[in-house]
Amino acid sequence: QLQASGGGLVQAGGSLRLSCAASGFTFDDYAIGWFRQAPGKEREGVACISSSFGSRYYPGSPRTRFTITSDSAKNTVYLQVDSLKPEDTAVYYCAAETFNRVCTQRSELYDYWGRGTQVTVSS
Repeated sequence: QLQASGGGLVQAGGSLRLSCAASGFTFDDYAIGWFRQAPGKEREGVACISSSFGSRYYPGSPRTRFTITSDSAKNTVYLQVDSLKPEDTAVYYCAAETFNRVCTQRSELYDYWGRGTQVTVSS
């Protein structure tokens, strides 16, 4: 089971750290991805991390603003988002890819999803 948290309402230019806590499994065994879905848009990949391949960032989420990290002791993956923009407004989800255990931008390959956390950025 995955639980995303840390969203909220922030002003443009601010920062947020989203958390994805795993229970019932050790996330080190799988690839954990962050996705987001804005109103009226398709879900898109933000970043992913796996013990085998490290971290990966997808188009639209530059490393200058997005940082994905993990804490094995807490079984938690974090997504730090800096210099927030109104276009970052979306529901952010974390998900686990447990079959191939590799990072992919294809959301349909992730088999466990947490409830999303809303991020709203005001201009």
